[in-house]
Amino acid sequence: MSDKSFLAWPFFEAKHRELAEQLEAWCRAELPRDHSDVDATCIQLVRDLGKAGFLTGTAGEHIDVRILCLIRETLARHDGLADFAFAMQGLGTGAISLYGSDEQKQWLDKTRRGEALSAFALSEPRSGSDVAQLDTTAERDGDNYRLNGEKTWISNGGIADIYTVFARTGEGPGAKGLSAFLVPADTPGLEIRERLESVAPHPLARLGFNDMALPASALIGQPGQGFRIAMSVLDVFRSTVGAAALGFARRALEESLSRSRSRELFGATLSDLQMVQGHLADMALNVDAAALLVYRAAWTKDQGAERVTREAAMAKLFATDQAQQVIDQAVQLHGGDGVRKGHIIESLYREIRALRIYEGASDVQKVVIARSMLTEE
Repeated sequence: MSDKSFLAWPFFEAKHRELAEQLEAWCRAELPRDHSDVDATCIQLVRDLGKAGFLTGTAGEHIDVRILCLIRETLARHDGLADFAFAMQGLGTGAISLYGSDEQKQWLDKTRRGEALSAFALSEPRSGSDVAQLDTTAERDGDNYRLNGEKTWISNGGIADIYTVFARTGEGPGAKGLSAFLVPADTPGLEIRERLESVAPHPLARLGFNDMALPASALIGQPGQGFRIAMSVLDVFRSTVGAAALGFARRALEESLSRSRSRELFGATLSDLQMVQGHLADMALNVDAAALLVYRAAWTKDQGAERVTREAAMAKLFATDQAQQVIDQAVQLHGGDGVRKGHIIESLYREIRALRIYEGASDVQKVVIARSMLTEE
């Protein structure tokens, strides 16, 4: 049983502890799922999470970031694909929640019920972390916009019902000339050009926009507001990436504790060896330190902070980097089983690596943190 003592920290309220207990019971009954058909499993997970009421907090005017983090941590501890399915319902609709029109927000009821899947289409072949370099264009054409370009590594690409797409509209240079659009999946001109496979089983795709016509009502927020929208969404959801990493790390530590108590070596259990005890201590230290940073960032946002750029960057950077180390130590403690296909530790080893890249790579987070300090007066 994973350590739950952190729920007594002052970051949390009774509603958070109740949710954690309810979700844990659901996870034990419903997870893990079969990943042989990733698309079908992901779609079913969204439906089941919606039916159980766990997608309620993924969208809306007031998003409780602590709830998002608790859910991602718990799901990740049980099944990485379940965490992915949940996370994209929030990230994919974040722009609509924060800046969408009343008409656009009608989609939120469907995504919260698990009846529609969402996607966040920002990354491109030439621009990942440097959002200001987007090449996809949206040119005004009378009452419409006409989109042309390409997106890549788009989560839920190919199975999403709606996409939040960022494109260059030219109100100014660089980041000042970007806008965001709501694009239903059945819009003519949207192409699924390639399905992408990664080391962890997630639905990913390369998208194309071929002279796509969108009505002006598809614009989210105001023209030229796209960079601000993207950063605001990432400000909310970046902490949750750290929470997912925390869930992976907790599971690795839990499995390592069980392994060290039962595995015999040189006439004693692994847990009797001081070197193994040292590894376990390092793992526990990294897990708790990551949890403190993740839930500090979430709590700060929930207290009404307009931006938590530095706190979220710290949480994401530290939690993902340290989870990688914790899981690597778990592989070592499990020996051959740690790299055996289908073993939980092998699965965690594949799941964790991408978290140090998406929603801002680790090196970029260091730049964000440093710049936030250097600009302080």
